[in-house]
Amino acid sequence: MTAFFDTNVLVYTVSTDRRKATARLLLGGGGLISVQVVNEFIYVARKKLRHSWPAIVIALAEFRAVFNAILPLTIDTHAQAVTLARDHGVSIYDALIVAAALEAGCSILYSEDMQDGRTFEGLTIRNPFRESAP
Repeated sequence: MTAFFDTNVLVYTVSTDRRKATARLLLGGGGLISVQVVNEFIYVARKKLRHSWPAIVIALAEFRAVFNAILPLTIDTHAQAVTLARDHGVSIYDALIVAAALEAGCSILYSEDMQDGRTFEGLTIRNPFRESAP
């Protein structure tokens, strides 16, 4: 079972939030992310967390060391994301993450922002920060 990670999991690893330990534990198991996730991480780290560029560069290097791969966004990923957004009523940004996870053959997508338990073609969304989550 290969896991895919949404942006919020990465963000918690560099925050002072109580979810930091859970996020770091999850990332320790490896998995996949996409360029979309990395780009969103940079945006949140700069605009919301107000991290410096040197701190962001360090975090990005750590992510590259942890993840099996950082998947590119291709025109095929984009096309599948447009279909997912249209057919399932999710944002194009979430759909890009779901599409990348589906293309990679992942069975689980860890995300706090998407509906826990929702499935997309065999991919199940899991909120690792829910009180009942393991």
